[in-house]
Amino acid sequence: MENLIMFCGAVTLLLLSPGPNMAFVLAHSSAYGRSAGVAAAFGIGAADIILTLLTVAGFTSLVAAWPAAMATIRYAGACYLLYMAWRALAARSKPLDGELGSGAVFWRAVVNNLLNPKAILFFLVFIPQFVDPETASPAGQLLVLGLLLTAISTVFHTALAFAGGVLRFPGQRYLLAAVLLLLALRLLISR
Repeated sequence: MENLIMFCGAVTLLLLSPGPNMAFVLAHSSAYGRSAGVAAAFGIGAADIILTLLTVAGFTSLVAAWPAAMATIRYAGACYLLYMAWRALAARSKPLDGELGSGAVFWRAVVNNLLNPKAILFFLVFIPQFVDPETASPAGQLLVLGLLLTAISTVFHTALAFAGGVLRFPGQRYLLAAVLLLLALRLLISR
């Protein structure tokens, strides 16, 4: 029980530090409205579930051990973010409200998270620290911890979506494009 409390506290502190998911949710909720931000939060949660299952199956370890795979994921993620930034700017002649449906934002968030090598490494390095090696089922513990992380993350990002939905202003498409561009550059220059 003490381990779970420490895990929840660590996850909460990590979520409070500004990062790409926070920027992604806030940018989409301010650009497209609260429902888009909520869709982004649930897309991040869906990607977290997928990463949890991949971690339990050992797939993230294989990918992380192969530098070419990590580089491919990093470059694909950066290209995808650049494409989304371009799309935000290309649609400048129309208002953003309703322009991008919640389903599209959901899938953007899923793809964005799955193409982030730091997310893969996070699941590979952070969650296993809280697994008790003396128990019979480390895989079961990984699954429970990953699902708990997903629940905390989804609640947190949904709250951010509601806050971001209030932060509406003219020219928000430029902010969205800038955030996506910065996330792409961060992904390209980070190791």
